[in-house]
Amino acid sequence: MSRGVTEDNALERAVCAVICRNNGLKAREIAKELELDHGTVNSLLYSSPLMKELCWQDRDYRWHGIVRQSPDHTGLQEFAAYFSTAGEFLALSEEEWLAALREGCRNIGRSLSDTRGLTHSFQDCREQIRLLFLDLQSMIGEGCLSWQLAFEFRLKRSRYVRIYADVLIIAEDRVFSLEFKMKKVLDPEEVEQAAKYVPYLEIVFGPKYEIIPVLVLTGTKELFDFVPIGNKDRLLPVCSGDMLFNVFDEYLGFLQ
Repeated sequence: MSRGVTEDNALERAVCAVICRNNGLKAREIAKELELDHGTVNSLLYSSPLMKELCWQDRDYRWHGIVRQSPDHTGLQEFAAYFSTAGEFLALSEEEWLAALREGCRNIGRSLSDTRGLTHSFQDCREQIRLLFLDLQSMIGEGCLSWQLAFEFRLKRSRYVRIYADVLIIAEDRVFSLEFKMKKVLDPEEVEQAAKYVPYLEIVFGPKYEIIPVLVLTGTKELFDFVPIGNKDRLLPVCSGDMLFNVFDEYLGFLQ
C-alpha cells in the first residue's frame, strides 16, 4: 500500500524541499538551514522513503533533488513523456506531437498498448490543451505561451511514491494537475484520483507553488463546478474541456 504524505512527516517534506531548491547540500548544511540537530537530519536522510524516492546523494555526500525547485524545473523532463513550453507545443502538428509523445513514453517506460483507445485519449487530451491555450491567448495575451507543460508525468521510483499525472501546467506560481476522462458523468472515485498526487507534487515543486488538481470530463459540455474530495472539506474543480479556461481564471483572476 502506498504511504501517504501527512502532517506526521512534515519534517521529511521540509528536508526534501531544502534539498530540492539547492544544488547539492551535505547533511550538516541541511541541518543548519532548518535549525535542526545534525543527527536527526542524518538519520532521516538514510531512513526516509521520501528521501530515497525524491533525492539522491553524490560521491561527495551532497544531496540533490531529482527535480530542482527552480524556474526551469531541471529534471522534470526526465519523468514526462513530453515537456515543453506552451508555445513550443502549439507549434507542433498533431502528428509531430504524437511522435514526440510516443518516444517520450518509451523513454519513461509508459506502456503504449492501444487496447483501451490510448492513442485516441492522447489526441483528445492534446486538443483540449490546444483549445485552452487559444482561449488563454485571446484573454491574457502571449505571456501564457511561456508556461511549461508536462504530458504523461510518471514518477514511480518504488512502492512509496506514485505520481501519474495526465498533464501538468506550470503557470506563474501555480501548478495545475489535470486528470482527463472521456466521460459525461462524474465518478467520485475519479475525484479522489485527481487529488491524491497533490502532496507529492507539493514536495516536487516546493512551497512557492500552489498545486491545483483538476478533473476534466471531455465527454460533456458547459460544465464547471467544485466538488468535495471524499469526506474532506477540500473542494476540487471539475469541468468540461470547453470550460477549462474558467478553472485558470478562478485561480489567476484574468477576467476580473
